[in-house]
Amino acid sequence: MKVCIVGASGKLGQYMVRHALERGHEVVGVCRETSVPKLAAFEGRMTVVPGPTDDPEVIARAVAGCDGVLTVLAPWGVRQYSSGTAQAVLDHARPGARLIFSCGWHITRDGKDTYSRMFTTGVRIAAVLGKLVRAVELDDQVEACRRVFASATRWTVVRGSTLEEGESQGLPVWSRHVGDPVLASNLTRRVDFALFMVEALTDDTLVQEAPAIVGCRTPSALAHAADLRRRAEGHTD
Repeated sequence: MKVCIVGASGKLGQYMVRHALERGHEVVGVCRETSVPKLAAFEGRMTVVPGPTDDPEVIARAVAGCDGVLTVLAPWGVRQYSSGTAQAVLDHARPGARLIFSCGWHITRDGKDTYSRMFTTGVRIAAVLGKLVRAVELDDQVEACRRVFASATRWTVVRGSTLEEGESQGLPVWSRHVGDPVLASNLTRRVDFALFMVEALTDDTLVQEAPAIVGCRTPSALAHAADLRRRAEGHTD
């Protein structure tokens, strides 16, 4: 596949570049001009299109001819960066392309997610402080995903839990709703978040889904897997 990675210079973006190249994909990366040096390790193995990821002309140039687009919906600043980026991808990706977007658990598609009081309080505090210092605009990430959900494209919105660094543990597991027991551990390796994004390019069961993910080796994921095994073997205790 020819794949465009929007936000390629960030930690998540670089992991996605690595996974995509390992699978033999042709990779085009988009990042701000000042961040291009962060992609030096991939020089000669990918094409880099420098520029703001919310610039429609930059995105149109980068996604031309791409079979899939992986987009990091970064909520930076207070100028609708996430929604601008999402809209540019939705407008300029070729018809039928797989569009994979990343965001956090705070995004809900159908309002059926269940959050702990600590989680919702943390999100509210982050949103207020982010606006005060003009650094983060979480509400705009919500708007970006609303536009994706409303589109008729072949999208997937991957909702990540709390992230940590470390060696890959394998493809994360997912559920449609935050609050489901399998997600209780609320922890995923960043490298595996990127893996899920890249794997989603070829997983048609995820088209127009908003999977909330968690690491496959976390206690809640292992307990869920054990429960499935018991059920398959006919045990109900």
